[in-house]
Amino acid sequence: MEKRKLGNSDLSLTVVGFGSWAIGGPWKMGWGPTDDKESEAAIKSALDNGINWIDTAPVYGFGHSEEVVGRAIKGRRDKVIIATKCGLVPDGEGGAKGQLKRQSVRQELEDSLRRLGTDVIDLYQIHWPNPEEDIEEAWTEMNKAKEEGLVRWCGVSNFSVEQMKKVSKIAPVTSDQPPYSMLRTAIEEDIMPWCGEHNVGLVTYAPMLSGVLTGKQTHERAKNLPEGDFRRNNKEWKEPNLSANIDFVENVLRPIGKKHGVEPGQVAIAWVLKDKRVTSAIVGGRNPAQAKNNAKAAGVSLDADDLGAIAEGIRLRAAKVE
Repeated sequence: MEKRKLGNSDLSLTVVGFGSWAIGGPWKMGWGPTDDKESEAAIKSALDNGINWIDTAPVYGFGHSEEVVGRAIKGRRDKVIIATKCGLVPDGEGGAKGQLKRQSVRQELEDSLRRLGTDVIDLYQIHWPNPEEDIEEAWTEMNKAKEEGLVRWCGVSNFSVEQMKKVSKIAPVTSDQPPYSMLRTAIEEDIMPWCGEHNVGLVTYAPMLSGVLTGKQTHERAKNLPEGDFRRNNKEWKEPNLSANIDFVENVLRPIGKKHGVEPGQVAIAWVLKDKRVTSAIVGGRNPAQAKNNAKAAGVSLDADDLGAIAEGIRLRAAKVE
């Protein structure tokens, strides 16, 4: 699988990374019930199919996702690049709140190292810039951990250009992790150009918009999303967006996928990867088959006709959604 260098680091990431948000189990922003054995098998399948890095976070199931990742990579840690985060802690009500004080960042780091079963985290990221007034304190502590050898490289997630500029005065930013898909293109306005100009890697998440572009979204599935799946409250899984999304996938992405011998979801991932400023697309997987299919997207090259059809489909969809 193609690899791209991550910003100013010495890390070369495969263009598809394994995202472990969906395997964290039930919590307020979870994806509903999970099967840990299936989750571990999904991670192993991703690695067996050429993916070389995993993105996780302690907030995904409040440590559960990291524990699953730690078990799955046991015995092959030297073959896997691990990225995790800090800055979101339990709020006591099943959700999370921002916390970026120095002591909290250090505690989260130590807990992540233990759960992942490793001595060093390859990429450590601030999950959200909240509270914003503490991002410099957290960034200073993270780079102290880097000097101590507990972290190899420091990045951010969901940061604006101004926020990256602020912390880069303390130490360079290796990467930013924003959402990016053919239906969520805001980073093209300023974040993507700035990162490209300043050698900051982009590891983007939600290329299939939390399942919207997989080709599996149906009216029946939307109606029967399990309790604990955050998508029950997501506007993309409700009307009028639901029908518009299904039409877009079936009339635009599926025919393109058929042409390339892949599913609509792989087309969505390939679209994200067309811009070389994107180092890697983080793609979730809950079972081995999903992980294997996601890896296939790295081999899809969309041509001008494909991109034109997608652009026109996006334009037509825009008139139907809220």
